[in-house]
Amino acid sequence: MIRPVVKNELALRAPSSPATVADRSVGQDLLDTLRFHSHECVGMAANMIGVAKRIIVFDDAGTHRLMYNPEITAKSEPYQTEEGCLSLTGRRPATRYRRIEVTFRDERFASRTEAFEGWTAQIIQHEIDHCNGIVI
Repeated sequence: MIRPVVKNELALRAPSSPATVADRSVGQDLLDTLRFHSHECVGMAANMIGVAKRIIVFDDAGTHRLMYNPEITAKSEPYQTEEGCLSLTGRRPATRYRRIEVTFRDERFASRTEAFEGWTAQIIQHEIDHCNGIVI
């Protein structure tokens, strides 16, 4: 189901709680909402649709991916950039890392660890910030 996008910065600043298997429908709603906004958005976190759970979705070279409870476990090569967000107006500065390693639960809730770099790594970092209540 496509859900409305939250624009309230106070709501976005609240850290999210861990997702459980019972939150799978939220993951699907998040994917549906990202697909609907794919012309203007490359990633979303569950708090952007009003659910304070650690769930993100993102575009990975044309494929929409879903992560439950993502955590960055390694990062290297910091750089400065500017980012926009579907929930916010304008662009804002951010420090990101060119390479990251993330542990997460996949769509079947299996535990995984995966490395990402470049643009995909930047998107994931932005969405994990959302889970942590960090607004760029």
